[in-house]
Amino acid sequence: MRIVDLRSDTVTIPPRKMLETILEAELGDDVYREDPTVIKLENMAAEIMGKEAALLVTSGTQANLISVMAHTKRGDEVILEYNSHIYNFEVGGLAAVAGVLPRPIRGVMGFMNPADIEAAIRPKNIHCPETSLLLVENTHNRAGGTIITPKQMEAMCNVARKHGLKVHVDGARIFNAAVALNVKPEKLVEDADSVSFCLSKGLACPIGSLICGSMEFIEKARKIRKMLGGGMRQAGVIAAPGIYALEHMIDRLKEDHENAKILAYGLAKIDEVEIDLKTVQTNIVIFNLKSLKAEDVIAALQSRGVKALAIEPRKIRMVTHFGITRDDVEYALNIFREVVEILKDKQY
Repeated sequence: MRIVDLRSDTVTIPPRKMLETILEAELGDDVYREDPTVIKLENMAAEIMGKEAALLVTSGTQANLISVMAHTKRGDEVILEYNSHIYNFEVGGLAAVAGVLPRPIRGVMGFMNPADIEAAIRPKNIHCPETSLLLVENTHNRAGGTIITPKQMEAMCNVARKHGLKVHVDGARIFNAAVALNVKPEKLVEDADSVSFCLSKGLACPIGSLICGSMEFIEKARKIRKMLGGGMRQAGVIAAPGIYALEHMIDRLKEDHENAKILAYGLAKIDEVEIDLKTVQTNIVIFNLKSLKAEDVIAALQSRGVKALAIEPRKIRMVTHFGITRDDVEYALNIFREVVEILKDKQY
């Protein structure tokens, strides 16, 4: 059976040339800072993001947790968007491990109004936690892969700076934002203190994320990584695919964006679907069902080889990525139409 997996860009299979770099990688002990391949990747990442230094870690979740811990102290409060990944899908690490209190505010397509940020900052009072960090997600997953523009970042960061807050960007898919806006990634984070990004999503690596920031911040993050069990030895086997990705896999993200738009506009023509097309800015497509249950649609799709993700009782997410062609998208749309027709008939 033909399989079209649209659940996430985490399911990407690395290209053969990327995997071959593992066999050729020069290795050393990274805890001793002796792995030349890791050093090369970290230097590349720092340069791309316009920061002094970078640190290789295992995942986006670990990257965010380490970054929060490096910017805060236990008992602090951090401001973040209500639907952000770090607040909803990182196992409560903010509270359980970092020991900080999240203060969520509602944004619009991931963007938090600067006035709302300022209103959420705690006063200097013996009864209140200290607000010390603003967390921004770019692109914003649950908003539909929407982009935080440089102008929006500047507006949010100005408020943070005014009140002495640090700013960390969860840039798991920040290269999608950069490609969509046709700007250098560093332009999206020039006002932030730190940024993390994933190698294992649209860039198609098997594992890995990077944290970028000042030299002092990265040294602190390195020690926290060790404390969390993230110190790695011959980590060049992870870094080599990352180097390949940064050299070869960024520009092709525009193909994913084009396929996402084809998918979204095709879905919009189906009566059962409600979709806000202005949210389809990169590679994520989120839509609502008018009467059918998402779990029923997902099960019917999967039985026919098309995989998607139910994120609410009547809400579905589909993600385009490396390995998904335009023909795959057209095929998935045809299957979706068939499934909707069958399930609607069963309702009556």
